[in-house]
Amino acid sequence: MPSSNHGKICYLELPTTDVARSVEFYSSIFGWGMRDHGDGTMSFDDPTGGVSGMFVTSQAAAEHPGMIVSIMVDDIRATIERIKAFGCRIEKPLGFHPTELIAHFRDPGGNLLGLYQEPG
Repeated sequence: MPSSNHGKICYLELPTTDVARSVEFYSSIFGWGMRDHGDGTMSFDDPTGGVSGMFVTSQAAAEHPGMIVSIMVDDIRATIERIKAFGCRIEKPLGFHPTELIAHFRDPGGNLLGLYQEPG
């Protein structure tokens, strides 16, 4: 393991058209912590504290990304159901990848992201 953080992915700019809805989605579905900057902008931190970022309204959603960023979950089936109950779409359901527990979904901003559950 490297002894420094050099090369670690640490920050995301997540496009959205509705910051409040994205805040609700990511905090309720994935447990992300939110930080209000007091100027209408919101930042987030994943539960590990290893990745942070900001919701941005000045960029278009990643609707057709060449690279899929996936969020690790404890129970992919339950997470898929919570995403659908929130009103977001599952684009590639669990099982499209034969050897991994992976699914793709659209967030409230229209971004295409992945879910990943470690096998076993």
